[in-house]
This record gives sequence, C-alpha cells and structure tokens, in this order.
Amino acid sequence: MEIKLYLRMLQKGWWIIALTILVAINVALITSYFTKPIYQASASYSVSPSASLAGSDQDVLNSLEALDKRSIIQTYAEFLNSQRIYEETVQAMGLSMEELAETSKSTVVLPDANILVLTIQGPDAVLIADLANKVGKNAIDNIKQLYKVYDINPLDPASVPSIPIRPQPVRDAGVAALLGIVIGAALAIVSGQVRVPLEAYKQRASLDAVSNVYNRRYIQNRLDEWTLKGNPETYSLGMIRLNSLRDMIDTLPANVVQQLLREVTATFKKELRGNDLIGRWNDTTFVLVLPSTPEIAATRTVERIRAKLLKPLLLSDYGENIQLDPVIGVSSFKMGETANDVSGRAEDQLDRFNQKESSAQA
Repeated sequence: MEIKLYLRMLQKGWWIIALTILVAINVALITSYFTKPIYQASASYSVSPSASLAGSDQDVLNSLEALDKRSIIQTYAEFLNSQRIYEETVQAMGLSMEELAETSKSTVVLPDANILVLTIQGPDAVLIADLANKVGKNAIDNIKQLYKVYDINPLDPASVPSIPIRPQPVRDAGVAALLGIVIGAALAIVSGQVRVPLEAYKQRASLDAVSNVYNRRYIQNRLDEWTLKGNPETYSLGMIRLNSLRDMIDTLPANVVQQLLREVTATFKKELRGNDLIGRWNDTTFVLVLPSTPEIAATRTVERIRAKLLKPLLLSDYGENIQLDPVIGVSSFKMGETANDVSGRAEDQLDRFNQKESSAQA
C-alpha cells in the first residue's frame, strides 16, 4: 500500500523531477564550461632481474625471492613518486614549482605484475607528458646507482593526451541527470507528504463535523464559482428541513445527534448521483446541489428523498424510532442570477411548504 502511495506521489510530482533533472544538467554543463580542463599522462615501467646476474645462482634465487615479496618494486615506486626527484626534474626543465601548482603526480604498482605506472595530471597536455617521461628517466638513473640486482626500464612512454579527464560534459551531464532523478524523486515524495496533510486539512475545513457532509460555506463557495464562471448548464438546489431536529439537538446527547444526522445523510447518498453535492445548511436543514438537472427532475428527486425520510428512522444503537418531519424546497439556477437568489427561493419554498403542512395538520 505504501509503495502505491509513493508511486502516486511520484506521478503527481513528475514536474518536480523533470525540473530537478533539467537544473542538474544545466549546472553540470555550465560548470564544465567554466572549469579548466585537466589532462592525464601515464608512463609505465617494468622491473626484472638484471642481465648481469650470470655469476651467482644463489644471488639470483635470493633476488627472485625478494621480487616475489615485492619489496623491491615498492621501493622503485617510491623513487618514481619521490618529491626530490620530481623537483630536480622540474628545475632541469627550466620550470618552477609555482608554475606547476595545478599539477599532481602518483605512482601505482599493477596487481600481479612487475609493472609500475607513473601518472601526472595537469592543465597542459604537452607539458605533463614530457614531465612524466623525464621524471621516469631521472628516477631510473637514481635507481641504477643504488640497485644492481634488478633493472627498471621504460615500457610505454607517456603520450600527449587529446581528451581531458575532467571536465567531460557528456559524462557529467549523465551523472547530473541521475543525481537529478534521485533528488527530484525525494523532493516529489516530500512535497507529496506535505501536500497530503494540507489536502486533508482543507477537506476537514469544508466538512460539517457532525453530519460529515459539506458545510454551508463550502456549498456557497461552489455555487459562487459556478455563477462567476457563467456556467452555461443549469443546476437545481433542493433543501430539506427536518423540523423535529429543533428540539432533539438541544435535548439528545451529542453522539446520538451525530448518529441521527449520519443516518440521514446515508439516505441522501443512496438516492443521489455521484456528482451531486450534499451539505448542511443550518442546524435543521440540508441542501442538495444537483448539477445539470432541471427543476422538475430535481423536484421529483427531492420528493422521493422526503418520502424516505417520512418513515421513522431507527437508531439501531439505541433501539429508538425517530420521526423527522421533513419539509422541502426546490429552485433552479437561471442565467443572470446569483447563488443567493437560488438559495433564497429554495428557502422561501421551505417556509411555504412548512406553512402548508401546518395548515393541513390544523
């Protein structure tokens, strides 16, 4: 059930997700446009036993054991990554460290291989390729002065890169789009969770707390909206006053009155269509709004409901029969009228009907 609720939230908040994706992609593209390109150049080196080891088999065995432990390779990696060797190479190229402030270096040992990879990143593609090769050469010269057992030799020299590693607008836009989907979905869900209580509050504010149908303010607002929009379709207004409620509301317990009114509204709902509106006009009167219904048809409907309400209403929880004594009034909307005109005529009819009933009983 919760999954369906979240899916509905995402469906309603699709525009939030779309907007978030669009913003994320635009931010990524703008950032890529103003970001200085950074290139990467890598040079690889192989480590192997020296060709001058023909004299001593024991030395070869010992050195192979040391190579298996990879201590020599890690040592050579430290040479390639040495800050001293790096600074010496920079000075030999006639550069300063300040000029290479945006340049970085790193050395890794490939797993399960006697291969070292020196990587240099920076904004100048030609310079970093030249720097990677010269740092590697300088490191090899220093290594050969100290270690004779193993040779380190260039495997693949660094070449001038043509494509920066960052920014990459297409890749960055794709990542931004995925991030936008995640953030947008989260915002849509949060928005939905906020909107649901607000909608529930609005709905409660439009309902009569006792009878659980629309209150008078809501009905009047709906009628005013139809009138202001110049609704070309007619609607009819039926009012049903339950005369016996005048005394019951003041004497019966509140929970009994609530059950009574909800039994009455249940009768209304059984006799009306799905798009008809039911409201509580005042303490004893209900209003029925019947869209697209002429006055003659509306009168038949309201009279049918009155006939149902003339029968004593049984309150099952209390075992009591309640006589409601209903009277009715019906009017229909005519072009040029206001909502107050329509409701006023219906109330006048209620009064005339009530007087007629009183005269007949007398």
